[in-house]
Amino acid sequence: MRTGLQIFIDKKIGPAFNLILYTFVRITGKILRIDHSLNKPFRRIVICKYKGLGSIVQASALISTLKKNYPNAEILFLSTTGNKGILNFYRNYINDDILIDDGSAFKLFKTTFSAILKLWKFKPEIFIDLEVYSNFSTFICTISAAKNRFGFYKSDKDYRTGLFTHLMYYNIKAPLSEIYLQMARLLPINQIDHKLIFPESNFETELHLTQILTADGYAGQEFIVINPNASDLRLERRWPKNSYNEIIKQLRIKFPEISIILVGNKAETAYVNSIYTDFSTDNFIINSSGKLSLAELVTLISKAKIVITNDTGPLHISLSLNKTTIGLFGPCSPSQYGQMETCTPIYENVYCSPCVHEFMQPPCNGDNQCMKNISVKQVMSTTEKLICNEKPVAKESLINYQTNNKALGYIQNRN
Repeated sequence: MRTGLQIFIDKKIGPAFNLILYTFVRITGKILRIDHSLNKPFRRIVICKYKGLGSIVQASALISTLKKNYPNAEILFLSTTGNKGILNFYRNYINDDILIDDGSAFKLFKTTFSAILKLWKFKPEIFIDLEVYSNFSTFICTISAAKNRFGFYKSDKDYRTGLFTHLMYYNIKAPLSEIYLQMARLLPINQIDHKLIFPESNFETELHLTQILTADGYAGQEFIVINPNASDLRLERRWPKNSYNEIIKQLRIKFPEISIILVGNKAETAYVNSIYTDFSTDNFIINSSGKLSLAELVTLISKAKIVITNDTGPLHISLSLNKTTIGLFGPCSPSQYGQMETCTPIYENVYCSPCVHEFMQPPCNGDNQCMKNISVKQVMSTTEKLICNEKPVAKESLINYQTNNKALGYIQNRN
């Protein structure tokens, strides 16, 4: 099912379901007077994030923090089938996953019903909903009957004050990994793990990756990974196609000994092919789009000299691997991401940016000047410096997340 259709259904139908739940939850809460205090040795925790591979990578710090502080707890991750690959990297931290198949309306309904039954059987004590805008996610969190339901608050989602037991202000100026960690700070935890979980590869994956690249002419030289894609959640994050064409041309002239490997998933193959067409006779430019598993993509990025990417999944994988990265930002500001020690962000900061966390439909309606204003000269100059080992300066956060052992931004505690 197309993402646009999912959003339309969520926006048009979701509020009605949540309004019904709101009335039921408020009445039931007054009758039962459930204890929602958090100073307990919780044993059953659910985390949910349905959309955004990169967001799940950013949530890995929260996952590891919860595991370290609740080592005896069973942690489940609720997501969609498209994220199974990235969740496989976190098996040491989560006990299992519950996956909803959104490939069609029928599959969505069937697997959602199954997920609800599994949640009822699991009886979560804490349910952490990392979605911000989704009515569907709010519905699932509430109907799970979790005693403590954590969610994010934005002023246009004030109905959540009746459905969630604990709400955290969503601060768009804070790095995403730290926003997620605010949920952990609501709990009496002893240690916080700020680092993203490092996804490891294995020999079999490396061998298969080498076979794929060798078949396309790769001969073992240094290479730059270029990701020109962005998920259909926000296509406005793409740097223009002609800009990628030009940067590839300039890189081949300036650094003829370095290969360039284009990446993309199967759904992005046609778009990547439209860029690769101009370079199909150059053996130092390899198009791996649609050919790699997620594990192979992770391995490829781990071996790259530099990664040049839009603000999407491969960016966050590269950050977690501490790879030298050039991140091209527009609809999101680079200040919204932590773990930037090895990343050089390029960002024009136009008036309507950042818009991602404020609008479902961007103000530009697709005319992404924030990305179009990034010049090839800027990207080329930055790449040259990094190839010459001029390291970017580590970005320090100026935000205080917790004072006097209290998590800042806490909106609601319903006892």
